This record gives sequence, C-alpha cells and structure tokens, in this order.
Amino acid sequence: MTTPVCTSASDAAVSARRTGPNQRAYPSFASYVMARQPVLLRTARSLTGNPSDAEDLLQTALAKTYVAWERIEDHRALDGYVRRALLNTRTSQWRKRRVDEFVCDELPEPEPVPGEDDPAERQALHDAMWRAIMKLPARQRAMVVLRYYEDLSEVQTAEVLGVSVGTVKSAVSRALGKLREDPELVLAR
Repeated sequence: MTTPVCTSASDAAVSARRTGPNQRAYPSFASYVMARQPVLLRTARSLTGNPSDAEDLLQTALAKTYVAWERIEDHRALDGYVRRALLNTRTSQWRKRRVDEFVCDELPEPEPVPGEDDPAERQALHDAMWRAIMKLPARQRAMVVLRYYEDLSEVQTAEVLGVSVGTVKSAVSRALGKLREDPELVLAR
C-alpha cells in the first residue's frame, strides 16, 4: 500500500475528478476578459512601456481579479477594479525593485568608442564652421543658415528672403564653394 506524500494535494486532485474541472470556473469572467483584454492591455502598456512586461502585469492583475470575482458586487465597475489592480501591482513591482549602489574611489569613465568623435573636437569643428559662415556676405550667410541649419527647402528659403529660387541656388553654391576653401575647415576634412 502506498501513502501519498502530500495528502492535501492528493485530496484536491481526487475532489477535482469528482466535481469536474470547471467547478469553480466563472463564464462571466472569461467573457469579460475576452471583451476587454485589448483595452486593459493598452493600459498595462502605458504603465510599463514594454509589451512583454505589460502582458505579465495584465495577467497578474487578472489573476487577482479572478480570485476576488465572487466578492465584486457591481460588475459594471470591473474596468475600474482591474485598472486599480494593474496600478497596485505595478506599484508593488516598482517598490520591490532593488537598486544597488557601490562606493568607489574613482568615478568610472566610459571607454572611448572607436570611430566616435571626441566632444572637444566636435565643438572645435562647430566653432570653426560658425567662424567660416560669419565670413560670408550677409545674403549668402542668410541663405546657408536657412537652407542647412533651419532645414528649409530652396523654395521656402526663396519665399522667406523674397528672391527667386535660382538666386538661392546660385548664392548657396557660391557660399559652399567659399566654405570648402576656408583654411580652418580644410584641416577638419
């Protein structure tokens, strides 16, 4: 004769076989979940920002709702109940998050990435470019700034300055030629 190791688990299995697997199932809960799942999933995504975490969060909140299904008196307020479960579950997850801080003598500096410019070099190039642009005549400078810094089209630049599109094209072409010849910018190439 064999004795079950866990009597409560074996008793539950025997009673489940006698009463049927869906003894405690709530058909109204299943229909609610089928109808409202997309809306509730959007709410969960707005709380987490990650689709996978949102699905886990919604599943946890729906499990809590299922357990309390008999106690919920007004089934017209189910969305509010589930949203509150979503929010409470997310808050609990956030509070349980562990942040480790380590004290060290030196601040860790990120390793330079090959091919990435040095910020000081980028700033020096930026300054050199503005000095070269400031050497241009006022009309060419305005056209270059509107075309390349303000990202306007040739037509829009022409409208802003009250000139023809051809004037913008030729002036910008001459200005770019002068910028290519600038001695400060030659070193940057």
